[in-house]
Amino acid sequence: MTQAHDKLIGNVPSRISENAATLVTPYEGRIAEFNVATWLQLPGLANLPVTLMVVYQDGGVRREVMVDHGKVNAQHKILLSGIARLPVKQQVREMQIHLRAAVTVRSLIVEELFAQAVEQRASEAQRVLA
Repeated sequence: MTQAHDKLIGNVPSRISENAATLVTPYEGRIAEFNVATWLQLPGLANLPVTLMVVYQDGGVRREVMVDHGKVNAQHKILLSGIARLPVKQQVREMQIHLRAAVTVRSLIVEELFAQAVEQRASEAQRVLA
């Protein structure tokens, strides 16, 4: 079995991760949803398949969720995006965006990184509208 290598793309500010509304679903339980997108340059790694991951703390438990998967193009660039559906028993904390690859990623240029809660808690949403 091959070993996966993770490279940190960036940390999500706590004001974004902690103010996400949670939904109750029949099969997954409580979840928090986030829109996540990133433009990356991976010099020397053309045609490498990679995966965009969200890693976070839920109480004392470290969890991870796959967001998107793709192949780096011939110009060594890739756009990865999607909705991260994070199962939550307590609260999302220390949310990070990672790139997972089959080889060690030595050089990574983050052109853009975006993370936003699909829905904010009611009190936070009212404060934004006021």
